[in-house]
Amino acid sequence: MTDAPKPFPQPTDLGAFLELCAGEWMSLRSLFELSDGDDDWHTSERGEINVTLLSADGDDLGGLDVQSQQGPSSQLKFFNDGVLRVTTADAEPRQGQWQFWSDGSVELNLPGPNQGQIQERISFTQANLRLRSTMSIDSTGMPQEGSFYSEIRRVARPAA
Repeated sequence: MTDAPKPFPQPTDLGAFLELCAGEWMSLRSLFELSDGDDDWHTSERGEINVTLLSADGDDLGGLDVQSQQGPSSQLKFFNDGVLRVTTADAEPRQGQWQFWSDGSVELNLPGPNQGQIQERISFTQANLRLRSTMSIDSTGMPQEGSFYSEIRRVARPAA
């Protein structure tokens, strides 16, 4: 008789969540544009992401340095009061909000284009499998674009 697999222990706080994020990830993104009448509404692409854990510094709780082959690198800094600061090489720093949920996921809310908002939710199903979904909402609350990412951590093979 085989033992049933044990459920993955979800992170219990932001620090544990950020630690799980560190590593090299292979990402598959599906992007959906919710415009009317356009036949080119869906794309998928593969990418590589390298995420480094940033230590707490002064009044922040720590953060992540995200290096992507597809776009500019960014740094996310998390603060006790739920404030999130995002800095990218090619844009002005942005400030939003973060929330850690009881299911071990983190939700990020940032200002988007044209007075809209970008909402992102990140969760783990296993230590090496991360799921992300984003939604871009315009100033009237209408969804404009959505994306879903499945990301697999690259792990080193044991030496033979």
